[in-house]
Amino acid sequence: MLSKSKFFGGMVLLGSFVFGWLWMDYQSAVTIPVTDSAVAIEIEKGDSFNRITQKLLDRNVRLKPLWFKVFAYRNHLAGQLKAGDYEIKKGATAPDILALLVSGKTRQYAITFPEGWSFKQILEKIQNTPYLQKTVAEPEAIMRQMSMEHRHPEGLFFPDTYFFEKNTTDLALLKRAYDQMQLILNEEWQQKQEELPLESPYQALILASIIEKETSVVEERPLIAGVFIRRLIKHMPLQTDPTVIYGMGDDYQGDIRNKDLKAATPYNTYVIKGLPPTPISMPGREAIHAALHPAPGKSLYFVAKGDGSHVFSATLKEHNKAVALYQLKQ
Repeated sequence: MLSKSKFFGGMVLLGSFVFGWLWMDYQSAVTIPVTDSAVAIEIEKGDSFNRITQKLLDRNVRLKPLWFKVFAYRNHLAGQLKAGDYEIKKGATAPDILALLVSGKTRQYAITFPEGWSFKQILEKIQNTPYLQKTVAEPEAIMRQMSMEHRHPEGLFFPDTYFFEKNTTDLALLKRAYDQMQLILNEEWQQKQEELPLESPYQALILASIIEKETSVVEERPLIAGVFIRRLIKHMPLQTDPTVIYGMGDDYQGDIRNKDLKAATPYNTYVIKGLPPTPISMPGREAIHAALHPAPGKSLYFVAKGDGSHVFSATLKEHNKAVALYQLKQ
């Protein structure tokens, strides 16, 4: 029979071996990556730690549940996991996953409103964007719920890429775009040139929206702004096609006819003098800056060359020659 000392010695040796094996297994469980690719997971309010662990396992995350739980409780993390939609990166370890779920840095989605878009296009984009919670669809309801002072939402939202979490409401997103436009518009208004024929930031926004639609060439925007500012000073009609097109609405089918230029709409700047009643598009900062910093000069006319740029003229005679050269030959 084994002596007591040998028996206890064997038990100590076995215990040391088991402890060492467990420690090595624990160490590998918390240091070896458990994801081979990015993994999306949604933690809902009320999910228990075990439920979260099971969700991870269901998405082929190679966790060892016991050690995952031990690490979480040992580091006082188990009760701090936050609900949300997460994206776990490729090569993440168990501690990386816990740190992410504790941080609350949820998965971000993106929506882009390009410069020159109309409010109608914005609403269509929102309706077709997944993960956004749709709460309103009519411009009137949006303006009422956002307490907007203007009579129409056109042009009041800043064109940019906005990042959002899953289930963000459309109103919350639009509020961010609206606030951003107000911030930038007011910043630019504070630095405007003196003696412009613009009475308010809103009038500057209207002019900027026209400039945005007239050209995509950044360098030309101050030149076009100069033409429009001089026309406003001289009480000349702006005579800009984008406003006519906007006023035509769904009747516009790609061409402006002679009768369209004579139609009496609030946006027909061939008929009315001054600015139309609202913006016609969503201008970017460069267009707003150009509206408030027009280039000096004498030009009162411009015509598209067909390559995206324009020819500027100081007299109607020069303008007619440019039209004959670049437009009538097409």
